[in-house]
Amino acid sequence: MGGSDARALSRSLLDLCRMRKLTIATAESCTGGLVAGALTDIPGSSDVIDRGFVTYSNDAKRAMLGVEAGTLTNFGAVSKETATAMAIGALERAGVDLAVAITGIAGPGGATPGKPVGLVHFAAAARDGRIIHREHRFGAIGRSAVRQRSVVEALRMLMDLARGPQAQTKPRAAATRLRPRVTRSPRRHAVKRRPPRSPRG
Repeated sequence: MGGSDARALSRSLLDLCRMRKLTIATAESCTGGLVAGALTDIPGSSDVIDRGFVTYSNDAKRAMLGVEAGTLTNFGAVSKETATAMAIGALERAGVDLAVAITGIAGPGGATPGKPVGLVHFAAAARDGRIIHREHRFGAIGRSAVRQRSVVEALRMLMDLARGPQAQTKPRAAATRLRPRVTRSPRRHAVKRRPPRSPRG
């Protein structure tokens, strides 16, 4: 996974968002704006990309995204709770349809007990209330590799949200229509078998 993957995903995401008239904001810590960079590297991205927040410090997360001090104190900057708060903050402050947030430890330093180098938390939020969180432990594969893989994962999460929840409801509707047909057919056979019995008796 490298630049070619990110570029292909960026193109696909922008095309999908353009078709569905969706706008995007990013909130990045360890990637330092690489997701926004990958998206805006594609010509014509301005009709989808609204803005990117680079919130490297805790102060920036609080001031720019509204992450509560208690969240950072209790769970740390690299956590599910902080990533989710970042995504929601970006969504609300930018007024967009989709937002993605990344916070992690790219290395080579910065590891703490329970939070090794390569740990990255991702969160993506949609205006309709859907929120996705993912945790990845890439390992000590190098700072650049962790950041590149994080960009690809963030783009994938945005794609998941951009596709919308509609695809999940269609199969269920089809299944419910088939069930009544199955139950009706044996009843009709039962009605047809009763008339021949009356003349025998």
